[in-house]
Amino acid sequence: MKDKEKKPPEAEVPPEQEAAQAQEPQPEQPLEDELEKLRTELAAQKEQYLRVLAEYDNFRKRTAGEKTAIYNNAVADTVQAILPIADNISLALGQENASGEDMRKGVEMIEAQIESAFEKLGVAPVGAVGEAFDPNLHNAVAHIEDEALGENVISAVFQKGYTLGGRVVRHAMVQVAN
Repeated sequence: MKDKEKKPPEAEVPPEQEAAQAQEPQPEQPLEDELEKLRTELAAQKEQYLRVLAEYDNFRKRTAGEKTAIYNNAVADTVQAILPIADNISLALGQENASGEDMRKGVEMIEAQIESAFEKLGVAPVGAVGEAFDPNLHNAVAHIEDEALGENVISAVFQKGYTLGGRVVRHAMVQVAN
């Protein structure tokens, strides 16, 4: 019975040998499986990248088209606002027997039409006599000394200025007092 309880010496594996067996190279199949998994992952990432790239290209083309359409619409709106004025100027010039007073009245009506068109388009005039001088809106081309006017006050306007949406389209050419 003692023989059965004793194990043969070959059956016992010393710990050093067990560690060496664990460090032995594993079969190549798991490496190939991992490589295939990485290849699949790479292909998925590449496909995702190509889709994002295509989406960006479509976005770029779409926004360029929208930008062009917005510009064309703005130009068309502006031309539409100005066409009645051009028609009235043509009609005024076509009058052969108009008096000076009639011509003046016609030009005043055209000026009112221009102001109305500008208002519709959001264009605001700047630079009026008595306003405070602002170098961001006005261009001082002359200076006078006048005790009746305050410091840095516009005394004369040579050319009106205009703003659109807070942006200066044209600076007013003015004369400044004091």
